Amino acid sequence: MNVLEVRHIQKNFGRHQVLSDLNFAVSEHSIFGLIGKNGAGKTTAMKMILGFLRPAGGEIRVCGENVIYGNTATNRLIGYLPDVPEFYGYMTAREYLTMCGRITGLTKLQTHEWLQELLPLVGLDGIKRRIHSFSRGMKQRLGIAQALLNKPRLLICDEATSALDPKGRKEILDLLSVAADQTTVLFSTHILSDVERICDSIGLLHEGRLALHGKLSEIKNTYRKETVRIETLNEAQARHLLECLDARSFIQSAERSQSSVTVQLHDPQKNGLKIIDMLSNEQIPILNYELLEPSLENVFLDVIK
Repeated sequence: MNVLEVRHIQKNFGRHQVLSDLNFAVSEHSIFGLIGKNGAGKTTAMKMILGFLRPAGGEIRVCGENVIYGNTATNRLIGYLPDVPEFYGYMTAREYLTMCGRITGLTKLQTHEWLQELLPLVGLDGIKRRIHSFSRGMKQRLGIAQALLNKPRLLICDEATSALDPKGRKEILDLLSVAADQTTVLFSTHILSDVERICDSIGLLHEGRLALHGKLSEIKNTYRKETVRIETLNEAQARHLLECLDARSFIQSAERSQSSVTVQLHDPQKNGLKIIDMLSNEQIPILNYELLEPSLENVFLDVIK
């Protein structure tokens, strides 16, 4: 089942077209990464899903219901974490979430029972400090707790990790991975390593359209290049290896970087054995021989060039 469907969405700001015929769907209990350069239209798309902006054309459906610009009823199904969440700094996390529970219509008992699960989940249980003293990472975790408070079918996170240090990013990514057991996550970012870590599917926004859309594993296989990296003991050995490889017909290309050589070749399982035989015959010792997986960064650069 698709929790979110975006169909033929258009959006202009004056004469500038931000989104053009945007189409994608997000299936239940998946983590969908919406990626693209800064200014690609990721935040604009999310604001239209929330009904904050009116599309110039097309339609958006959440759990089968149409999103309507303005006070859309579908927002009862959505939890939202903006890139810079704001809170009442004089409150504690529990006080703030209790207030949010009242606003969303939860009873005192429902709020209390859910916070018994939610605060430990986001790592804020027992913390009695005021929110104004929280680190950026703690505020992001509180923001996720707020977004999950109404047990949404869809959790939207806009650049949730962009301003965090590596430890804070790991905490938020781990938390979103756990949240996917309870909901569906739409996660926008320009940090591609974060997407590779937690996302099942991606959509790459480029020049107003999805230039790439699908399961991350399938996309990587499509863009796979048969590449091997060989690390030698020193630069002299790497130069000698490069000279030997240049004479082989099964080598598509070979490049040296200091003491490593990266090789693109036909049929690495078969021809990789020829390289190993050559290394033995030429008596070139190596530290590492690795068949490289395609990275999302390489795919991204291939698509937008």
